Amino acid sequence: MNRGRRGEDIFTDYQDFKSFVALLQETCSMWKLRVAAYCLMSNHYHVLVQTPDGNLDRCMRHINGIYTQRYNRRHHTDGQVFKGRYKAVLVDADNYLLELIRYIHRNPVRAGMVTRLKDYLWSSHKGYLSGEEPWVYSSFVLSVLEKKKSAQLPSYINFVNKEDSKEIKRFFSRKNLPSILGDDGFIETIRERFFRWKPHAEIPETKTLMLRIEEIKDAVSKVYNAPLEALLTSKRGFVNEPRNIALYLARRYTGKKLEEIGKEFNIDNYSTVSSVICKIDRQIKTNSHLQKKVDQINKKMNKGQKQT
Repeated sequence: MNRGRRGEDIFTDYQDFKSFVALLQETCSMWKLRVAAYCLMSNHYHVLVQTPDGNLDRCMRHINGIYTQRYNRRHHTDGQVFKGRYKAVLVDADNYLLELIRYIHRNPVRAGMVTRLKDYLWSSHKGYLSGEEPWVYSSFVLSVLEKKKSAQLPSYINFVNKEDSKEIKRFFSRKNLPSILGDDGFIETIRERFFRWKPHAEIPETKTLMLRIEEIKDAVSKVYNAPLEALLTSKRGFVNEPRNIALYLARRYTGKKLEEIGKEFNIDNYSTVSSVICKIDRQIKTNSHLQKKVDQINKKMNKGQKQT
């Protein structure tokens, strides 16, 4: 989804709407994008897509970039059309696909623009009814509703004319929209499969999906054969190697700030955390003992991931 800058309209007339729909179709052909639903409002759009090639960012750069060029050329303007980078929400399709189809198609009704869904021109709802937009990935959605083809359209109409669920309304009413829509099990699966070791630039919320400090502590404790409590102690003149390694790995793999890491190890001063991490980072490049320990810890965490 994306909005106009400063809340301005991004579709000002029939040709603008038509141009964007044509661009969606073009992107489906060029980049194997599957558009399951779309709805274009005057100052924003919603598009529900599947990317078999994992190229969402490439598709969205094409859509937003080319539309901006065409809009500016047609209206004799320049500069940004959209508020900024698109907002993406990763969806647990097994549980929320149909809910999202309905939410997207009901946008004009919720906004009071029409009283009947079929009266709104600029959504894929009309394509679901008529079949005149074969590039829209509606056949799969309809098959989820009903296996029997003759019953699919009546079932869809009945479903989409019902009110949105409270859960979906609550989700989209949040000021800071989460980047994942799914239950705890789905979120954990995504974390384990894709974002355990490093954040993804295109998905800001992956920081919350990375390794947890508890997992790092547990692996360090086992490799060093030391109790977890030992990672929380610090004595003058005593080098607590397990704790220092845990601090280093926490910074490397969790995406947490120095202050947050410090609290996990009973360290009040973030500069202390920074000093330890920098020191270990230097030592690990020349110290084979530390390299071996870090490798063992990484293997231990990897093993835990596979078991999960």
